[in-house]
Amino acid sequence: MSEAGRFVERLFQRDGSMLCIGGIPAEQLAGQAGTPVFVYDREIMRRSLARLRAALPRRFDVYYSIKANPNRAILRVFLEEGCGLEVASSGELRLALAAGADPRRVLFAGPGKTIEELECAVAAKIAEIHVESADEIEALGAVAARHAVRVGVAIRVNPGEEAQGGAMRMGGRASQFGVDEEILESVIDRVLAAPGLDFRGIHLFIGTQILDHEVLALQYGNGLAIAERAARHAKRPIDTLDLGGGLGIPYYTNDRELDVEAYGRAVHELLETRAAVPALAHAQLLIEPGRHLVGESGVYVCRVIRVKESRGKTFVITDGGMHHHLAASGNLGQVIKRNFPIAVINRLAEPPSLRADVVGPLCTPLDVLGRDVELPAVRPGDLIGVFQSGAYARTASPLEFLSHRTPAEILVTNGRSEIVRRPRLPDDRGTNAEETANDG
Repeated sequence: MSEAGRFVERLFQRDGSMLCIGGIPAEQLAGQAGTPVFVYDREIMRRSLARLRAALPRRFDVYYSIKANPNRAILRVFLEEGCGLEVASSGELRLALAAGADPRRVLFAGPGKTIEELECAVAAKIAEIHVESADEIEALGAVAARHAVRVGVAIRVNPGEEAQGGAMRMGGRASQFGVDEEILESVIDRVLAAPGLDFRGIHLFIGTQILDHEVLALQYGNGLAIAERAARHAKRPIDTLDLGGGLGIPYYTNDRELDVEAYGRAVHELLETRAAVPALAHAQLLIEPGRHLVGESGVYVCRVIRVKESRGKTFVITDGGMHHHLAASGNLGQVIKRNFPIAVINRLAEPPSLRADVVGPLCTPLDVLGRDVELPAVRPGDLIGVFQSGAYARTASPLEFLSHRTPAEILVTNGRSEIVRRPRLPDDRGTNAEETANDG
């Protein structure tokens, strides 16, 4: 079975040769909003969250990381499930509040928060602002003084090399993220000395797309040790310990799915040995996954425009491409192009009969969704589906490149579909068609 076929069997359904998402045929969904379109299955998100919660100790609270997919309808899915939200800009903060988030369940991290963003977060009275430099501590203290309030603060720490892993390292070396572990005590002293700041805890997030539960456990153990050290220096227990996100999903051939149950067992063992110490005994433990919760729910659907041959090679040209899904094209950090799971989703029952590059309509050779993909006989009008497209897809892409129509987004819930972001043409002005959907 192909990689895409395994994803269909594990996550979706089919009616004969037609992919069904949340019980609805892909052709019907494509007709509802036109192509290209991102389609998300709410139940897959809910299952991912439920599995994670079942594996972790009850002390853990889950905050959805908005950067993975900020559509308001998706934020509401996780809010309805009782999650908090983690934001990394004032724009994401506004989206969180507009979706109905309780400010007391919102965290704000990021290395380059402006004064205006700090003002926005303080005015909204969110739970915590995670500071990442001495300069930010000083700036936030001044904002707190102007508002005459006390602001909850956690310190993001850039730890040493002891716990590394994942597709993109965000700590363990010189970094714009967090304060170096070596100067943690002096940074704690700065926060404690600021009259408007309330030191609450520690935040660590040092890698993304981690599929090895042992790497996560190593990072968490390191985080617990750093939090205990911080509590000793502050001479008070830690209120919160944010262990970040980084939980991955399988994209490529030979990627192994994260063993969530083994991950949970490792975390339980850690807490038995480390979190019972007085400094951490009552700390709220947080994780902030994004990709892991929403990534598998999404399929990027585009339509075949034409099939052509060039010097013995077949090209399947579609109406979608790198301007909508930069990650699938391999232009979001890959050194060597590897294919996301991709299939002709109205011909799933047909055996492969050709090998082709699946490309988009842009005037650049970088616009390749799949290279040397095994496909059945493809015809104009067929539907191509790119799986694992719920996270870091639409909003991580250059939507304005070459001024094509932006893709719609559809949320499917138990056989019912809703357009949650409408498409937009580049000359749309005034009442933006994109902004009339339910996500605002």
